[in-house]
Amino acid sequence: MKVEFSEFLENSREKIRKLVTKLNKHYDYVSVLGTDCYGTVFLVNANGVEVRDSAWTERGFVVRIHDENYREFSFNTLEDVDQLEKEIIDSVKLSKLSDKVKISPYPTVEEEKIKKDFSSEVEILPQSVSAEKKIEKLSNMKDEAFKLSDKLKNFNAIYEEVQVNKLFVSTKKELSQSYIWSQGYLQAVVSDGKKMKDNFESFSGLKGVELLDEMKGSVSKTVREAEALLNAERLEPGEYDVICSPDVAGVIAHEAFGHGVEMDMFVKGRAKAAEYMNKRVGSDLVTMHDGAAAAKEVSSYFFDDEGTLANDTVIIEKGILKAGLSDLLSAMKLGTEPTGNGKRQSFERKAYARMTNTFFTPGNDNLDDMIKSIKHGYLLEKYGSGMEDPKNWGIQVMVTYAREIKDGKLTDKVISPIIVTGYVPDLLNSISMVSNDFKLSGSGACGKGYKEFVKVSAGGPYIKAKARLG
Repeated sequence: MKVEFSEFLENSREKIRKLVTKLNKHYDYVSVLGTDCYGTVFLVNANGVEVRDSAWTERGFVVRIHDENYREFSFNTLEDVDQLEKEIIDSVKLSKLSDKVKISPYPTVEEEKIKKDFSSEVEILPQSVSAEKKIEKLSNMKDEAFKLSDKLKNFNAIYEEVQVNKLFVSTKKELSQSYIWSQGYLQAVVSDGKKMKDNFESFSGLKGVELLDEMKGSVSKTVREAEALLNAERLEPGEYDVICSPDVAGVIAHEAFGHGVEMDMFVKGRAKAAEYMNKRVGSDLVTMHDGAAAAKEVSSYFFDDEGTLANDTVIIEKGILKAGLSDLLSAMKLGTEPTGNGKRQSFERKAYARMTNTFFTPGNDNLDDMIKSIKHGYLLEKYGSGMEDPKNWGIQVMVTYAREIKDGKLTDKVISPIIVTGYVPDLLNSISMVSNDFKLSGSGACGKGYKEFVKVSAGGPYIKAKARLG
């Protein structure tokens, strides 16, 4: 089913064009990004039902003008275009009088003329299914979970659906896009009277209500894994042969050379990767991509928040660092091509160079052979979180649980929690086997430091590496 474009933005199209034309008489580059994003979160657990607006809901406009440097202005509406024109011109004059810090000028954006409308499709549109029916499906999952275990203390079944509509009009471009993404979580909380543990499964994609049917098949797995965590043992810290699941591999990709190659950090001199372009940073088996056009997940779009069309960027090719991820202004400053990675948390926030879908490409091995190749190690199966240091290339990944591998076979021993730490090139150079599987996960959000959250996805195949675990 085709996703229909926002009526609000369609009705604003003529006013946006008029504002761009008026401001173009004063400034050599003008763009307006209109956003209309809305969605709903449904949560069912033992305590009841909650329905609320998605945190990704926003509606408004951001105007960018070039006057030696780029300045931006945000508005909730475009009711009076003449008044907005006056306010922007007056604000620029006033700010130039009060500017105390001299900022090096940026060149004018050079863009080709293009006009195009994009729209995605989903199997089941959110508006075609009632809220009551969605809550019923989530309630059935919760009820099934409680029938499976007398240790279960609570079970969260969460589903979120969001429609994204954006309209970008600049001096030469006019682009529109509308798409839907959804995500879901199943979380089991269990206790044996002495300990309490929780486990989750997540789901995501450029999908509609069909995601609910995908979720219901994982209720038993979520509960059984939570029960297993009650008997989990602690790890003896040390260096081990490990196999990372696609989820864990995705976090490593995201933290290692996702954040590490966001090129606004190159401009600020805060990225060690700038010194390693076209140099080896991983084994020959390591090829890594990022791009809104590189895969179909929650961070796939047709153009970014600066009007740059989506790309597929090869960051690492056979172990050699090839390219970074840039927003429009960073690319102009560095003399490179923008990669379609200019993203904003909302129309009220600045655009930064951000990741989209970041992943290792599959190899030729299979998981069984990878397990057989390990004398003693661990299969790291579910990530918790991650962080990295783009200046010094340290990495840390929290893993919820791992299963022991001994003499080429999985044992029943479960380890939890695990912290993977190390120096990024050491970790990537140790990758010795890569499976032919491929999976992306986009159920979380990524911040720049501690703020500026945007949707991203990450993943890839199973990878075998040598890692320091604690």
